[in-house]
Amino acid sequence: MKPALAFRQPHYPNSWQALPNGDVIKKAIEEELAPWWQKFFGYHLIKLGALSCEIEITGCTIKHQINVSGKNSLTDVVGDIDDLPMQEHSVDVCLLSHALEFSLDPHHVVREANRVLIPNGYLVITGFNPLSLAGLNRLLPYRRSNHPWSEHFFSPMRVKDWLHLMGFEILADQRCLHTGLTGKITAESLQSPWHNFAKNYLPALGSIYVIVAKKRVLPLTPIKPKWHLRPEFQSVKVTSLRSHQPKASK
Repeated sequence: MKPALAFRQPHYPNSWQALPNGDVIKKAIEEELAPWWQKFFGYHLIKLGALSCEIEITGCTIKHQINVSGKNSLTDVVGDIDDLPMQEHSVDVCLLSHALEFSLDPHHVVREANRVLIPNGYLVITGFNPLSLAGLNRLLPYRRSNHPWSEHFFSPMRVKDWLHLMGFEILADQRCLHTGLTGKITAESLQSPWHNFAKNYLPALGSIYVIVAKKRVLPLTPIKPKWHLRPEFQSVKVTSLRSHQPKASK
């Protein structure tokens, strides 16, 4: 297995427009996550990274939503997503949209999100699926030098392994956009026979994955030992000496 740590500085996009068909990807992610926002409850929701900040959230009961990224027009808190300026166990929901591919240490980014999440909090991760038509484009020499195929794609299975090790429960693992993400994607191309066939019969080959996980923290219940350090002593009945004394002769 290749190490997750990047050995060169990734180029993080400042908006979805910097990615090929970025607006189409953003819209597809919003459609996949639309039913989930109504299921999340709490007080604080944070969007980590510039791409996450642009994801529109509708119908969510969490009104306090914070954008954490570099300086841009949508940023509420300026900071690095791998070193969040927040206290431990202070956030109810974290959104990491296409942030792992453009991070020096993506595993540490997930750990940092886990640190600020409260027990039973929710973590939403989206990214490029390497086992898809978009992932196959990385094998073409003239594609590997272009953005975003020059970055490291992590499979959904690997991301879920990271989450399992941190104690997360996977609630959903969804795919969308069964295309190569090249050229101009239109509404007509998304209704083509191939796209409908792949969506219905090859769902795992979607170019975009959406993972929803819940942080589980098991309480520690002390178990009393069955043995005792000090055994309990029971009194032993001793026959009285008077019963053994001979009777005096008259």
